[in-house]
Amino acid sequence: MGALTTQIWEQFFTISYLEWFGVITGALCVYLAVKQNILNWPISILSVLTYIYIFYNAKLYGDTILQVYFLFTAIYGWYYWRNGENKSLKSNRAIVKVTQTEWISITILLVILSAFTGYLLDKYTDTDVPYYDAFCTILSFIAQFLLTRKKLENWLIWIFVDLIYIPLYIHKGLYATALLYFLFLFIAIKGYLDWKKNLKPIYE
Repeated sequence: MGALTTQIWEQFFTISYLEWFGVITGALCVYLAVKQNILNWPISILSVLTYIYIFYNAKLYGDTILQVYFLFTAIYGWYYWRNGENKSLKSNRAIVKVTQTEWISITILLVILSAFTGYLLDKYTDTDVPYYDAFCTILSFIAQFLLTRKKLENWLIWIFVDLIYIPLYIHKGLYATALLYFLFLFIAIKGYLDWKKNLKPIYE
């Protein structure tokens, strides 16, 4: 255990400035999302552009595609949240819950798309974690879309995603990113609790 701790500590000194930039902007955009601050979206754009490069070079192709998706959802989320924007930059869009029908659709999509994406990554790329990468990617796709629509449960999905991403990034030697997702875990918990206080009492 001591040798592993020493190795991880030494790796921190080799982390690139680019990865640290992605970490800092990533943490900031999630924090601002918890606060329902519309500036989370432009900062998110900076983070995802950085991670497109990082994940591609780490052979995490599912995550690379995910970052491209995040780029488009950041643009969409920025537009959607602007509805009712006030001087404090806090979005006035109501927070709502995922319906039972939506949960069923989410589950079906998760199973089918994870299996299909994992198969493609396994067959056509040189990744060593095709199905792991695929599952995390599709789950993140879903969570991000729910965030753009201000669905409360997006935070619950992010909590689970953060937990399973941490060992993946450690496996890939992306220690600063693993640390970022450890931080994301606590931000997502706070996001859920804060958003729940402002929950709209009825479904959309």
